[in-house]
Amino acid sequence: MSEKLLDVEELNVIYETDLETVNAVNGISFHLNKGETLGIVGETGAGKTTTALSLLRLLPDRTARITNGSVHFKGHDVLSSSDKEIQLMRGNEVAMIFQDPMTSLNPVLTIGDQIREAILLHNKNESRTVVEERLDEVLSLVNIPSDRKENYPHEFSGGMRQRVLIAMALVCNPDLIIADEPTTALDVTIQAQILLMIRKLVDESGTAMILITHDLGIVAQVCDKVAVMYAGKIIESGTAEDIFVSQRHHPYTVGLFGSLPNLKEKSDRLNPIPGLMPDPTDLPKGCPFYPRCPRAMKICSEEKPSLFEEGTKKIYCHLFSG
Repeated sequence: MSEKLLDVEELNVIYETDLETVNAVNGISFHLNKGETLGIVGETGAGKTTTALSLLRLLPDRTARITNGSVHFKGHDVLSSSDKEIQLMRGNEVAMIFQDPMTSLNPVLTIGDQIREAILLHNKNESRTVVEERLDEVLSLVNIPSDRKENYPHEFSGGMRQRVLIAMALVCNPDLIIADEPTTALDVTIQAQILLMIRKLVDESGTAMILITHDLGIVAQVCDKVAVMYAGKIIESGTAEDIFVSQRHHPYTVGLFGSLPNLKEKSDRLNPIPGLMPDPTDLPKGCPFYPRCPRAMKICSEEKPSLFEEGTKKIYCHLFSG
């Protein structure tokens, strides 16, 4: 039986200003076992990054607030832990790979100094020799020559900088890595290399991972489980096999599949989902996807959809209720 690593229940996050309240995450629940990889998929504005930042308590203090729900990591209550406990957890037990490697790295420090800092923060008494050995080892894992550790971020390509961030995330052997669209800024060839590297490193180390992306194609290559987010809600979830093989899908998931290019068929255009994500300050009364849904019914505009379960799959949609 797999050991549960992360348990998120009914998480709600809002952003408040003097003018409005943004409902960013609206009652999401999921869990992750040791060694598993979960892909969280959805358009920009779906609440994916806010969810990830909530897990590490990295939300902006002035505007963001968790209004409901719980987050337990290895049985510990993350939301009620002290700042000191959270600081010890970040990087050591849970690490994050951010989306833009250029803005995530300090431009005035060498990559070696930045990785050494991550090691020493959680291993204050390690000798210089041990630190250097670990630094060289983790750079080797991501295929960066150790003689480049005294180079600065601007001396690396985009793909190499992303490898540096992966090295920083791995250096303390965390139990969980959160990768926030780690390949978005990279070209297709480098993207494939990075994804293969992440999958290999996760498999070899036994580390669990949450991969945030807008691309179901990436999820198919890397993930064991999938959660599809829309307007702050998980509207469909299940194992990757059930998501990709099943004939029943939420209409939004169907739209995501339809927007993927088909290499076997010639087409002049892709098939994007028409319309825009709903205004998070004024969400629809019923199903949030109702205004864009090609299969919408009257009930969709009036009532929240109930849960339909089939195998490991969970779908919130009126099409499958009753």
